[in-house]
Amino acid sequence: MNKKVAIFRKEHFNAAHRLFNPDWDDQRNTQVFGKCALPNYHGHNYELIVKIVGEPDERTGYVMDLKELSDLIGEKVLERFDHKNLNLDTVEFKNLNPTAENIAIVIYDLLRPHIGKEKELQIRLYETPRNFVEYPAL
Repeated sequence: MNKKVAIFRKEHFNAAHRLFNPDWDDQRNTQVFGKCALPNYHGHNYELIVKIVGEPDERTGYVMDLKELSDLIGEKVLERFDHKNLNLDTVEFKNLNPTAENIAIVIYDLLRPHIGKEKELQIRLYETPRNFVEYPAL
């Protein structure tokens, strides 16, 4: 019998970004990315939900200690991205367009090495209350 349980940790960070392709001119960038391509950047209040799936530990009853998960997200994600310009202030997006899709993948890659391989990890990132992405798509 499968005794897998999903746990979730919700976090919040604010960041600015600009969506653009440096190989395109301003007209093409505006055509594809709209106002998100404006040269002076814009910001979002991101809501991040980290989902871990696994079997509860026999000794603790935890899939993962949520305090430990919160600290991990704080160290690996929030310290790196909160109140930053993703294009200018982060290594991860120097050459990667900081779309919600790419931000979710980067967050996954930052957290995955620190979560047991026997556990599933999924990232849900809300860029606005109505626009969100999940990675990996299950």
